[in-house]
Amino acid sequence: MLDHLPEDGHVRKLWLGENTIYAEHLLRLDPDSRRRRFSGAVSEDFIRRHAEGAHGFDVVVHGFFLDGTLRGAAELRVYAPRFKGEAEAAFSIEQPWQSHGVGSALLERTLLTARNRGVRKLHMHCLAENQRMQQLARKFDAELSFDFGSVVADVDPPRSTVLSMIRELNADNYGIATAIFEAQSRLLRPA
Repeated sequence: MLDHLPEDGHVRKLWLGENTIYAEHLLRLDPDSRRRRFSGAVSEDFIRRHAEGAHGFDVVVHGFFLDGTLRGAAELRVYAPRFKGEAEAAFSIEQPWQSHGVGSALLERTLLTARNRGVRKLHMHCLAENQRMQQLARKFDAELSFDFGSVVADVDPPRSTVLSMIRELNADNYGIATAIFEAQSRLLRPA
């Protein structure tokens, strides 16, 4: 189901200490993409605080990187224990990379991570006007429901298996190596 990503682009998890590059990505979103990501207008301070809180066992962020720069992200937030087995996913893709398979790649990786964490119901909320997000959800057999100007898409990830755990582990190993390389490249770039 994975679409072809732009050449030299890849998807990997964001690791501890990469909250700043997540914030920088969110701040680069054009006003319409930012409004769609957060379902309304938000301040730059709100975005920085949001990115700073995007870490821990209950939050996993996957990013689409192109030339070492984060250009798209999928944030998986597992709900509190009383909603066991449920999580929410939110997506942000900078305008030039929308409609190029980035959302599909991010959702596919997010679903793998969700299934390996025991998520049985993944919720994706978007504004009713956000046709791209609804198309992406339909592509992964989501059930859509409309509610007061917004849409909730529910996807049921399959149960985890040894193979799905190995797939995530392999992706993480590649992601760690790539993150180290990207960090070194950022340090060596001329100012």
